[in-house]
Amino acid sequence: MNLLLLDTSGPVAGVALIEDGIVRYEGMAINSFTHSQSIMPMVEEAYRRTGLTAESTDYFAVTVGPGSFTGVRIGVSTVKGLAHASNKPCIEVDALESMAAGVMLFEGVICPIQDARAGQVYGAAFEGTTLCRLLPDEPIKLEDYLEKVSSLGERFMFLGDGMPVHRQKIAEIMGERAVFAPAHLSYLRPSSAAFLAWEKREEAKHYLDVQPLYLRAPQAERQKNLKELGHE
Repeated sequence: MNLLLLDTSGPVAGVALIEDGIVRYEGMAINSFTHSQSIMPMVEEAYRRTGLTAESTDYFAVTVGPGSFTGVRIGVSTVKGLAHASNKPCIEVDALESMAAGVMLFEGVICPIQDARAGQVYGAAFEGTTLCRLLPDEPIKLEDYLEKVSSLGERFMFLGDGMPVHRQKIAEIMGERAVFAPAHLSYLRPSSAAFLAWEKREEAKHYLDVQPLYLRAPQAERQKNLKELGHE
């Protein structure tokens, strides 16, 4: 039994293929190409190197967010297309939880954050050795987020694309209690998301039921609402 995972929710485009609980393939791309240019060639490479095919894939999985609105749409629509063509079920995976899974076994609280701009982050919190969720995904001001997580433990590992953006402020507020993931562990690993998807196989659903996880309305929609309210 095997599973193909796609992630385009953040700055890294990723593909992972798990067979019987073992990672058979993992590929990541950080380059000048858009995710829409990168992801299908990466899928083809995964199948070519493993000898598997879309038709022989039992499950398709995708990180549904939170993350880049455009990026999440690319991943979700690509997985829906693959699942439709092969009539296979899909599994939704949370991007922040997937990031946390990549540094699992940290003795403390794992704090994945994505930069949401305007001083905000998309943040959550997880217990480091069990990956038990401590805070839900939410868009929140950095200072408010740090106030929430500070009561959850004594050591905190920060990672994600929001970490380098806000590292100085985090260090000022959290002091020595803050640990910052090194560069090779600070982004979402597709194999970590695939691991979570594999554990959630019983939650697989029809591809038409797979939906992006948006924590707030897209920028264009927010501007439209402000214009209608006369707050241009």
